[in-house]
Amino acid sequence: MTVEEVLTDSRELIIDQAYAALDRAHPAHYEAVGEPVTRQRLADLFDRVQRAVHDRDLTPVVRAAEQIAEERFHAGFDISEVQTAFNALEEAMWRRVVAVEPPAELAECIGLLATVLGAGKDALARSYVSLASHRHVPSLDLSALFQGATS
Repeated sequence: MTVEEVLTDSRELIIDQAYAALDRAHPAHYEAVGEPVTRQRLADLFDRVQRAVHDRDLTPVVRAAEQIAEERFHAGFDISEVQTAFNALEEAMWRRVVAVEPPAELAECIGLLATVLGAGKDALARSYVSLASHRHVPSLDLSALFQGATS
């Protein structure tokens, strides 16, 4: 079975597991928008990841991550909340692939997922930080780490 087939066959299970993991983290903004919206957002991200894996093209997931960063930033989401959502989906995908793929095929499957999700998380972080650099965001205030570094 290919990684694409595993994802297709396990779509609802993966989204359920990702939602459960995200819900356990209690991210304030995702709780505020509610379960149906959060599940749809996870499903949309899942579909983009699946498409990127199938097409071997990172463009859809990178563009989606940039759009997500912009939307969530302007909605007041902390970057950690959005990263938690990405991580929850990634973990659920990996668990399912590991559960059904033969060991000989795991390296390629995990490599594909890691590449696609890594590109998405990188685009998310770069976009969010770019937006935040124009406005003070408490979660990105690193000045306390550098006090006394110049003395």
